Amino acid sequence: MIRNLLIRGMIAGLVAGLLGFCFAKTFGEPSVDRAIAFESQQEQAREQADAAAGHAHDHGDDVELVSRGTQAGLGLLTGVSVFGTALGGLFSLVFAFSYGRLGALRARGTSALLGLFGFVTIAIVPFLKYPPNPPSVGNPETIGARTALFFGMVAISLVVAVFAVRLQRRMQASHGSWNAALIAVAVYIVLMALAYFALPPVDEVPKLFSATVLWNFRVAAIGIQAVIWTMLSLLFGVLAQRAMERVPARRVAPA
Repeated sequence: MIRNLLIRGMIAGLVAGLLGFCFAKTFGEPSVDRAIAFESQQEQAREQADAAAGHAHDHGDDVELVSRGTQAGLGLLTGVSVFGTALGGLFSLVFAFSYGRLGALRARGTSALLGLFGFVTIAIVPFLKYPPNPPSVGNPETIGARTALFFGMVAISLVVAVFAVRLQRRMQASHGSWNAALIAVAVYIVLMALAYFALPPVDEVPKLFSATVLWNFRVAAIGIQAVIWTMLSLLFGVLAQRAMERVPARRVAPA
């Protein structure tokens, strides 16, 4: 059964990734093109300043290894599809562990709840602390540190969320389901607020960079996550229901 769910999860993740690619191509790539145009303008201004000062500009490190068309087409399609497929596989394993442990929820309900849980803890909460920036925004020398901080926030969010869920299950008998859920949510918010204040901020957006382009890029980025998580949880719920809640085809005839 685990293998069956894993395959269905990867299929659902692939479909979600393809839909996410369409969203990214339509709403995300225009902001990326504008950000690259801004970077080109800044580079030209630096070259003109160097020329005026009598300094030669070295283009040895400016060779484009992958064309912009490939990045926005095949590269984006491959990246989003691989991400969606891998996410679908992991999602199916979490579903297999959680199914039957979330009250009376059936396959579709369990999948939808896990999708909401994952979207909030993995996408929304880390996004609020470390929102993504277009390719031309940020210091290339700090990309490793910024990436580590983002995934660190994802890990903290997941650990705190699991702790909150376990706390809710322990308090359910004594405080009731509703009160236990409210307490668990409050604990999650308080602990994540402490993490927000403890981790260092990252602000490397150039002063001349368009606020509209930055806003549109970030909205598109969270939109891609919303599309992938929504499609994954809904489609996988349908596929999982067919696998786990099918009616037996043959019945034993009465004697």
